[in-house]
Amino acid sequence: MPLIAWNDSLSVGVTTIDAQHRKLVDTLNQLHDAMLSGQARQLTGSILERLLQYTREHFSAEEAMMAAAGYPGLAEHRLRHVDLTRQVEGYVTRFQHGEITLNLHLMHFLRDWLTRHIQSEDRAYAPAMRARGLR
Repeated sequence: MPLIAWNDSLSVGVTTIDAQHRKLVDTLNQLHDAMLSGQARQLTGSILERLLQYTREHFSAEEAMMAAAGYPGLAEHRLRHVDLTRQVEGYVTRFQHGEITLNLHLMHFLRDWLTRHIQSEDRAYAPAMRARGLR
């Protein structure tokens, strides 16, 4: 069973962003599957690094689209992105140094952050993007 099942409640109505969010959800589900199958130690490092890299790419693309749409909440939104990126970087570093293992606490943190962020903050910019024809 996936950690996050994609559904309409996670769509912001901007095709490009929705596709990127789906990829983030898929990567979190891969991480979750590795943990549940007992392969966390072998697979977690590479999946966490891939998650971090794709998160950075997604945030950069999303912020560029917000800027193009003239979204007034861009600065605050960017701060939320910086905060999550730092937290995930910290998890990756601690994992690489053997200080932590993948656990349900981390998985739930990532799931909850992503779903809340999409359903509230990301939905807030979507009308500005659609109004500018950004899809």
